[in-house]
Amino acid sequence: MHRLWLIFTQAVTVTVAALFVVGTLKPEWLGGRPGGASVIIQEAVAPAAPSVAVAPAHAAASYADAARAALPAVVHIFTSKEVRGQRSPFANDPLFRHFFGDRLDNQPQQRASGLGSGVIVSPEGYILTNNHVIEAADEIEVALQDGRKLPARIVGRDPESDLAVLRIKTDVRLPAITFGRTEALHVGDVVLAIGNPFGVGQTVTMGIVSALGRSHLGINTFEDFIQTDAAINPGNSGGALVDASGHLVGINAAIYSRSGGSLGIGFAIPVSLARNVMEQIIATGTVTRGWIGVEVQEITAELADSFGLPGTQGTLISGVMRGGPADRAGIRPGDVLLDVAGHAVNDPQSMLEAVAALPPGNRAPLQIRRGREKVDVQVEIGRRPALARSE
Repeated sequence: MHRLWLIFTQAVTVTVAALFVVGTLKPEWLGGRPGGASVIIQEAVAPAAPSVAVAPAHAAASYADAARAALPAVVHIFTSKEVRGQRSPFANDPLFRHFFGDRLDNQPQQRASGLGSGVIVSPEGYILTNNHVIEAADEIEVALQDGRKLPARIVGRDPESDLAVLRIKTDVRLPAITFGRTEALHVGDVVLAIGNPFGVGQTVTMGIVSALGRSHLGINTFEDFIQTDAAINPGNSGGALVDASGHLVGINAAIYSRSGGSLGIGFAIPVSLARNVMEQIIATGTVTRGWIGVEVQEITAELADSFGLPGTQGTLISGVMRGGPADRAGIRPGDVLLDVAGHAVNDPQSMLEAVAALPPGNRAPLQIRRGREKVDVQVEIGRRPALARSE
């Protein structure tokens, strides 16, 4: 028995020694990990290796499909108008008038030409463009992508949003662009600008949406611009700004430039505004907006102090048109307009847009601050006069 006990203790000793040696030199044989404590980390899952070589993602991106979808619907617009020739500098000289008489005043008429772009918005030949492209033109010609040139007539125009609708007539249905959704557009989205810059021919430039809702630029009365760094140059006006699917998201309208060329700051009228104006023009030939007959100004901190206002919220009514909707409702200069039909007024531009959206002939609730009190009034909305300077 004593001999068996000695054999057992020796076997245990040898086993423990072997485990110590293995655990020290080859811990992985025992399922262990070399080095310090175990730490759980979160790792990104690596993509599976492709079976064939592929190009990097940035090199594979192409917007050819978007361009192919939109290009046929973008047209070139050529305009011309008759202008008087420059008056002779000698027209007021008595000696020259003695010999040439009234011939110095009767200078030959000349024709001035212009160019721009437009977008076919329906197969029936309606074209959306900028008002400044066709303003004062007495002849308008549209060149389609297939090379055909057709005369166009003005259906209607809206100088306050710088939009206009033309129409051309043809025996075949025209390729109309697909409208996108402004609310689906985000800063950083890729966009393409399509037009006829400098008259060189149809051109596509690419960039991103740099900003949304740009206003207070002094370009139009109603401003809600998409800002983009896609190159927009003279001749691009009225052309299409499309998304990566080729859907229309804006009408190219203006650039910020000190040289006349693109500096990476271009502005497009969002398709939501353009569509509303276009549908009204096609239906009635004009755009109808609400109006209450007041002049307003922004409330600065200094004005708020001088009028004893609690803050700069709202817009100050500086003038009221006699006999206008606001005058009949009892609104007076010095009142502060806070709310228009449930829309808070933050500045003159937001007030302008809120009133313009109201249908003429209907009554709308307005909230004003008069002194220390808030007063609710009902105003019968009038129709905004053409190119009205007051709201």
